[in-house]
Amino acid sequence: MPSNTELITVLDVDTREEALRIIEASEGCDWYKIGSQLFTRCGPDIVREVLGMGRKVMLDLKFYDIPNTVAHGASAAAALNVGLFTVHASGGINMIAAARKAVEGTDTRILAVTILTSFTDEQLRDEVGLYETAAQAVPRLARQAIEAGAHGIVCSPWEIQLVRDAVGPEPLVVTPGIRPAWSSKDDQARIMTPKDAAKAGASMIVVGRPILKHENPAEAVRLIKEELAQ
Repeated sequence: MPSNTELITVLDVDTREEALRIIEASEGCDWYKIGSQLFTRCGPDIVREVLGMGRKVMLDLKFYDIPNTVAHGASAAAALNVGLFTVHASGGINMIAAARKAVEGTDTRILAVTILTSFTDEQLRDEVGLYETAAQAVPRLARQAIEAGAHGIVCSPWEIQLVRDAVGPEPLVVTPGIRPAWSSKDDQARIMTPKDAAKAGASMIVVGRPILKHENPAEAVRLIKEELAQ
């Protein structure tokens, strides 16, 4: 049976022209992630332009602040009509609840980021001071975020099943750290192939450099979607 897992292509570039070129070159992909790099350079206009092309946007700014400030940010994201935006799960129950209240009645959904895929357990302990492994912290943060009102969770592919066990089948599970077998690992520590992530229960996979660095982005998208459908 074909997978229902969707592909989100990352627009981690510096200019509007580069972003639009990637969108045009990666025909067949509906979702695009706009993060701090492109958003800081181009602002909300790039979001509007991508949406105007008939694509969907995941706004990945990882809001983390006091509840009132995050609520205003959530309201602004909903006003832009983005499909998804991110907050940090570690921001706590009140922060996430405030964000959820701010988007009620809109089509915008909140994703809570658990532990960044670049972290190893040793770094979590020695640098962050978190005396849990990722496998312990991620389901705890996921359960708390969903109970507070998040629509979905962002986690590494290694924790997909742990998150599903914690929050059930309904919430979105979105995973970066996806590396097709034909691509390089780069700086991600906890990675998985598209096929394995889909099999584990990912709702969406986020792919950046394997597409952006490919000599033919459309071919990279085709290969990834082909793998998801296996």
